[in-house]
Amino acid sequence: MGQGNGSAMALTLLLCLFLMQSWMAQARVYTVGDAQGWTFNVTGWTRGKIFRADDVLAFNYPAKAHNVVALLTNKVAYNWCLKTRGSKVYQTGKDRIKLVKGDNFFMCSFPGHCKAGMKIAIKAL
Repeated sequence: MGQGNGSAMALTLLLCLFLMQSWMAQARVYTVGDAQGWTFNVTGWTRGKIFRADDVLAFNYPAKAHNVVALLTNKVAYNWCLKTRGSKVYQTGKDRIKLVKGDNFFMCSFPGHCKAGMKIAIKAL
């Protein structure tokens, strides 16, 4: 193999690595609830969207009216709106949360809010 072929292979390898890194670095930011923000009856907001690990959810809401709880739990606790020990509570009104690979569960822990549809479940690829 001549030196020219080795250089072409190295260049091709570098280009492939660059393209792969660019693809991986393209995490998207999703505003939960779109223009309405984090509010009641938002459970259907995820429909039709494809989420990936490292995508970011932007939760916008009035800070004194709601919060966001990132549940460290299973689907049963999510379905029953049970905040489990170790779950992280966000309450700034402009929270940004990075998705992890697999199941991600979020709810508002203010009384009655989760049961009124203020929760979302996301499976990130």
